[in-house]
Amino acid sequence: MQDEVLILGGGVAGCAASIALARKGRSVTLIEREPIPRHKVCGEFLSGEALEDLRTLGIDVTALGAVPINCVRLAAARRAAEAPLPFRAASLTRRALDTALIAAAVAAGVRVKRGRGVQSLNRTAANLWQATLDDGATCEAPTAFLATGKHDLRGHSRPKDPHQWVAFKMYYRLSAAQTADLADASELTLYSGGYGGIQPVEDGITNFCCVVQRRYFARAGLRWEGLLAKMQQDCPHLTMRLDGAQPLLDKPVTVTHIPYGYLRRATEDGLYCIGDQAAVIPSFTGDGISIALHTARRAAAACLAAEPAPVFQPKLRSAMLPQMRLAEAAANGLNNPLARAVLPFCLRVWPGAMRVTARLTRVTQPAAVAPHAFAN
Repeated sequence: MQDEVLILGGGVAGCAASIALARKGRSVTLIEREPIPRHKVCGEFLSGEALEDLRTLGIDVTALGAVPINCVRLAAARRAAEAPLPFRAASLTRRALDTALIAAAVAAGVRVKRGRGVQSLNRTAANLWQATLDDGATCEAPTAFLATGKHDLRGHSRPKDPHQWVAFKMYYRLSAAQTADLADASELTLYSGGYGGIQPVEDGITNFCCVVQRRYFARAGLRWEGLLAKMQQDCPHLTMRLDGAQPLLDKPVTVTHIPYGYLRRATEDGLYCIGDQAAVIPSFTGDGISIALHTARRAAAACLAAEPAPVFQPKLRSAMLPQMRLAEAAANGLNNPLARAVLPFCLRVWPGAMRVTARLTRVTQPAAVAPHAFAN
């Protein structure tokens, strides 16, 4: 039997779209290159929007061990400023979240092919999308969703990253004193070549995720140990936080060439692009998972309503453009040396600035889109 929908990528966006479509009776095959969920470069922040979408998908993040996040803290040089978040938030490792989403997709009736890489995606003479897998097998459907995250598929690549951003993630077990001091905060640490985020996740573990320009990494000798030392030199707050910390991975998880600010303009007939294939927002916003869920929900709703992908994609772009541009402007500010020097002082005087920024860079939920498009 021929599938109605192919979904390439079994991360947050791909799983969410597959669940929404399968619940509405569509026959869906989801192809994921990893045999089991793994650690990914991700700040693992779940905003209020993400929490609501996950709840509607049937994912109980509290039962999975998610940690409530109630405030945001910004640290540059030796100064730090703190403010409460203007919405509910939590943190959960991607491995735990992806495991739960894959299980929910299977329960919804999605045919999941794991450990199968997609080599190409092409249009056939019969006007079907054909995915060729790494073992030579093919899957066909009239509709496909591109949800390969930060990794591009040959023939469907996004523009190259001009700044050559490199991102790293390491898990730590902090000292008891630093665990207590971090508490329920998500911390943003600033450096001369990028920024990082520190926040607790389940099981008493702390996620440290950072993104730096390649030239900054090169000045650190293109080695993680050198980069960590350079970031600590730039931001002594990080030195304090990692004092006595135990790294929990043999080496950091890494991804390169992240096209921050990318917002897809167009697509081909029958090909809906979601998650990082639709938009890549600067990581400091903590909105990556929310965008993955948001774009998956809207694309699934468009597909079910028979709205063609070439009509849907520019509409999605228009809806997201204001928040994306504001996030880019804020990210540019974080990379300004003067801004790094004065931001903590300014935020101590007006902590509400962080709350305003958090609100303005959130992905909104337009009234025209049903808030429970993921529901049964």
